[in-house]
Parts: sequence; structure tokens; C-alpha cells
Amino acid sequence: MADRPTRRPRAENPKGFRDYFGAEVTERAAMLGRIAEVYRRHGFDPLETPAIETVEALGKFLPDVDRPNEGVFAWQEEGDWLALRYDLTAPLARVAAQYRNDLPSPYRRYAMGPVWRNEKPGPGRFRQFYQCDADTVGAPSVAADAEICAMLAAALEAAGIARGDYVIRVNNRKVLNGVLEVAGLLDPADPARMAAERGIVLRAIDKIDRLGEAGVRALLGPGRRDESGDFTKGAGLAPEAAEVVMGFMAAKAPSGAETVARLRDLVRGSATGAEGVDELETIAALLDAQGLGADRVQIDPSVVRGLGYYTGPVYEAELTFEVTDDKGRRQQFGSVAGGGRYDDLVERFTGQKVPATGVSIGVDRLLAALRARGARPAEAEPLVVVTVMDRERMADYMKMAAELRAAGLRAEVYLGNPKNFGNQMKYADRRGAALAIIEGSDEAARGVVQIKDLAAGAAIAAGASLEDWKARPAQVEAARDDLVATVSRILGR
Repeated sequence: MADRPTRRPRAENPKGFRDYFGAEVTERAAMLGRIAEVYRRHGFDPLETPAIETVEALGKFLPDVDRPNEGVFAWQEEGDWLALRYDLTAPLARVAAQYRNDLPSPYRRYAMGPVWRNEKPGPGRFRQFYQCDADTVGAPSVAADAEICAMLAAALEAAGIARGDYVIRVNNRKVLNGVLEVAGLLDPADPARMAAERGIVLRAIDKIDRLGEAGVRALLGPGRRDESGDFTKGAGLAPEAAEVVMGFMAAKAPSGAETVARLRDLVRGSATGAEGVDELETIAALLDAQGLGADRVQIDPSVVRGLGYYTGPVYEAELTFEVTDDKGRRQQFGSVAGGGRYDDLVERFTGQKVPATGVSIGVDRLLAALRARGARPAEAEPLVVVTVMDRERMADYMKMAAELRAAGLRAEVYLGNPKNFGNQMKYADRRGAALAIIEGSDEAARGVVQIKDLAAGAAIAAGASLEDWKARPAQVEAARDDLVATVSRILGR
């Protein structure tokens, strides 16, 4: 019997993963560089942690608090369970505990890199994506939260989001806990009681923008059935308790002072709630002193953040301009960043309270927003392709490219089969090259090179006027010794 042919592997990505090519990687790196510069100016230091952590260190603080330790890519190794990090905050908590005797306190750090979620992929939802975080560990004052909010505003503007196209919405989980206490959903003497119902309420509030008031009311009560027929169990609140929660979400007023007054009335009788309102007032005053008014930062009770570890102020950056969705409908772009205070996270390792607060930017979301506004986050540096007219003179062509690179220009030598010059031009076009350098035997004998301006050639092909053609000829001849100066002049035009 003849051996079966060896099955070739399929050239395809695993589900939920994607590849990033040149321009995307360049744009992302440039945008993150501008954000990092903002963080550095605020005194934050970079931190890189491994992509892999122990499952014990990662803990159970996943977006779906009902499924601890699920949603991660994990495996067992010599008795220990390891997992790919699902965010950049859990590794920071481990670092803060592990190096607590060596790090300054407060410790300000920023981190950028991929994270992984073992969740069902969907349109625009990938299992690997980039995050960009900034956190302060060891500062109990809400001045640290105000600093994070101000820095987030500066980071968005540095990335290319114009003032007026975003708003940072701020709330406080203590205020929400006060509301839950008034509604009978939280007993300070027995916090574990009704924890499941509180989880449903938190997730319902967090979905107000998507589900609307009616959808949230349904989730606060018996439950909600969506358009597909799927049923989501509700919190089962009595009507009067549901009204307290709905009043909390409707507390936002035209001014921050009015919003604070409404919140203070809602949490009357709750010491925790009153403390949260005081903290919101302080944050608003600190931001106002830095020139961040209601046009950029607003107190908004509808912001609760889904993660269970938040203990105080929470914030979310929302882009306010409209985009067209897949069905042609106009809608606001939505959230691109969020975070808050998590004073209990490091305590898991140390047994001691360690205050912490921070924010995470969704890198892919922010890049998509910049493209939606017609702004390229970064233009790639123009590329010069040195063509090969005589393979025996490869050293000469390599020398040209080296001279261009030494001058800070981006250059490469064509390394395919040089026999067909047309293929070299097609290659240069496909690479998006700005210029092509040509030196055949005739040019070499005369000590000159031909510099083909591919961008000008494309413009002429597209119907540029005679005046444009004269002002920028598609090809020029230059002395070999003037190669670098001529190329620099053309690219500087």
C-alpha cells in the first residue's frame, strides 16, 4: 500500500487572532510613543512584565465576575497552573507586592503590550489585543485619581483626538455602594449577602448606553429577552428598589454641582455614599484648577465599570463624534479607555491595604477612532528603493543604500531577480516607495544616477497639469556624489 501524502498545514490564523502588517504596526508604535511621552512628563516609569503569570497571581478579577479563572489561556506545568495575562493590572499588583521594599511609594508606572482573553471571538472582537495602562500604587488621596484623569486627557490629545471630540466621565463606586445600601442591596455588616444580585445590577447599569432605560429596568427586575430570543436573568429587585437605582443613573445634571447635589440626596443615610460624593467634589475641584472643565471631564453616575475590584473613583473616556456602523446608521464612537481605583487588589498578596488607581486605553479602538476621523496616526517614513541593473555591481548598489541610511533616510536594495526591470518598478510601487534609484552601465560610466520620483509619476498618470509636471519632474539625473543631497531635497519638497 502506498504511503499517504503528508498533509500540509493550513495557512490560516487561529480563530480570534489576526496579523498586523507594516503600516498598522508603524501607526500603533507612533501613537504609543506619543502617549508614552505624556506619561513620562507626568513622572511615570515604564514597566514590562512577562506575558505569562501564575493563575494564582492573576486571581479571579476577570470581566465576568461569575466565572473566576475562566476566560484565560491556561495550562499546567510541573504542578503549577500558568496563564497568559488577561490585562496589565493583575501583573502590576504582583510586581507591587513582590518588590514592595525596593519600589518608591507612591509608584507610578505605565505599561503597553498584548493581552489575551479566552473568549468567544466575534466581529471586531479578538482574543489577543493591545492595552496601554498607567497606574499609581501607594497613593490613598483622590489627587492621584485626578492626576490620572488629567493625564488621560493629555494622552488622547497627544494621540490625535481633538479637544471637543472626547469627554472623560467620572463616578465613584462608593456612591454606587451608598445607593445599593439605600436600595437594600448592600449590608455593610454582611457584604457577601446579595452579591449575585449586585453583580447583575452593576452589569445592567454598565449597559445603559446599549440597552436603554427599558432594557436596564428589565435586568433590574425579572430579566430581559433580546431580539434573538436569548434570556438574561435579572436581579429580581422590588419596584421601589429598582427606582432608587434608576434615579442614580438619571442623576446627571447640566452642571457638576447639580449632579453632586442630586447624588448627595440619593445616598442620604449612607456614610460610604457620602464619602464617595465628597471625593467626587474634590476630584472636580482639582481638575478645574488644572483647566479641565466640563468640556473635557464630567461627573456622570452612569459610569460604573464592570470589573468587581474597583473600590472608589471610576472613569471612562468616551469619544463623542459620530461614525457610520455596518448598517449605515450614525452613532457615537463610544468608549476607548477606562479605569478607576482598586485599593484591594495588592492586598491579596500582602494582607495589607495598598491603595492603587489607574487607567487602560484600548489601543486598537483608539487607532480605529483616529482613522474614522480621517487622521493617520503616523505616516511611514518615505522609502527609497535602489534598483539593480547589473548584478555584478551589487556592492555598488549596497553602498548607495548604506549612504542613504547613514543620512537618516529609509532605503533598501532590490533583492529579487533583477533581469526584468519592470518587475523592480512594480515591486517599488507595491512597497509604496517614494523614489527609485537607477544606475546602469551608462550612468556608472558618466558618474551619475537617475532618481525616479514615483509619487510624481503617479500624479502625472492620474492627470496632473503641465505646470505640476514641470514643477516636479518624474525623473531627474544627479551626480553620483550628490545622491544623498538630491534625494534629501526631493523628499523634503
